[in-house]
Amino acid sequence: MLTHDYARFAAQVHHMPIPPEVLHHAKRCLVDWFSATLPGGMLPPATLMTDALVAKHGTGEASLLPSGIRTDARTAALINGSASHTVEFDDIFRDGLYHPGAPVISAALAVAETSGASGDLLLRGVIAGYEISNRVARVMVPAHYEFWHTTGTVGFFGAAAAAATVLGLDETQTAHAIAGVGSMAAGLQQALRGEAMTKPLHAGRAAEGGVLSAQIAQAGVTSVLDMLEGNWGFGKAMSRDADWSHAADGLGSDWTITQITQKNHAACGHVHAAVDAVIALAREHGLTADNVAAIRVGSYQKAKEICGNPEPTSTFEAKFSMPYCLAAALIWGKVRTAAFEPAALANCTVQDVISRITHTVDDECEGSFPNQRSAKVEIDTTDGRTVSHFSPTRKGDPDHPLSDEELNEKYAELAAPVIGPTAAAALAERLWAVEHLATVNMLELQQLRPLGTG
Repeated sequence: MLTHDYARFAAQVHHMPIPPEVLHHAKRCLVDWFSATLPGGMLPPATLMTDALVAKHGTGEASLLPSGIRTDARTAALINGSASHTVEFDDIFRDGLYHPGAPVISAALAVAETSGASGDLLLRGVIAGYEISNRVARVMVPAHYEFWHTTGTVGFFGAAAAAATVLGLDETQTAHAIAGVGSMAAGLQQALRGEAMTKPLHAGRAAEGGVLSAQIAQAGVTSVLDMLEGNWGFGKAMSRDADWSHAADGLGSDWTITQITQKNHAACGHVHAAVDAVIALAREHGLTADNVAAIRVGSYQKAKEICGNPEPTSTFEAKFSMPYCLAAALIWGKVRTAAFEPAALANCTVQDVISRITHTVDDECEGSFPNQRSAKVEIDTTDGRTVSHFSPTRKGDPDHPLSDEELNEKYAELAAPVIGPTAAAALAERLWAVEHLATVNMLELQQLRPLGTG
């Protein structure tokens, strides 16, 4: 059964030699996760969930970010997982239409803190969670993505594998932990279509469910082990013609964690290629809102379906609006968190540029989806020129990655305003050397405090 293959791998990852390149990519994912989680923890739903679920002075060994409040592992995974998916800056496994870091790292870190695991074991748990859930995601999409949010479904499997690895579960226990989450996994696409806090909760619930399943499997709770490929299982119920025959291929040799997209823009990943194109054209031709007459963008159907809203009225809607993000890219040259502040949303120039944008489905871009997230942009200028740019991929994708330096710049931009430049730099230094920490508690997460809170 597939769960046995995955469980065997997760149990081996606990102690097997890991190539240095793979460990380095796991650290990149960890740094990137903190980039998204620290600002996300300052916003709803994480703040509201903390009020609802955690006493002002919490007890437990796991840390909420960025407050350092202590709580139990499941609650930390739930709230941090939700926080990590809130500002739309978390990583992507492109081939699986999936954000692995939010559920996997949230679960792995919560369990590592409560169990006193080493930094090396934390990285191993992250690697196990990515490798297993990325493969599940790749089998399930694109049909699964029609109605299900992969991060809120497949994320359960990654979180369970990560937590089981960090806890040191044996192969049998790990198999039951991975299989057990199959009946918990959920997360509907409708949550991506409107203004609400449900979408980030998908990642949080996946992280929490993975921790729960690993904890109870450790205690002896059993699950149906053909949950993925069974006739009434995950694949049959939530996809079409899911082929599991190669779903364990390459485990331990073809490392998907080295093929992760780290976002360069604070918006839905479906807009990134077009944003890159607008930024490139603006820089090359000196374009501004004043000398652009029209913008035409062609992308794939899912980008149009999920991000076609030309009249966003909130931060959430703006992050899922291709027209808004392209206007922001033209005006400010980047689409980071400042582009979604209330003042930016109300900017008259933004609204004017949006009125000049046309968004259609391009056959070539549609044909290369989901393996590529491409976009074609044409811009007419007020002096009669037409300039164009094709982005076959996105800045941050594995074939056009952010460098370590660029990843550090992104982290500093997002973390420093939350916990201060000194604390942010110190935490980054510890994260890049995490494999040398005797315990994850040496990250000193419980000493973190948001600026202005004392």
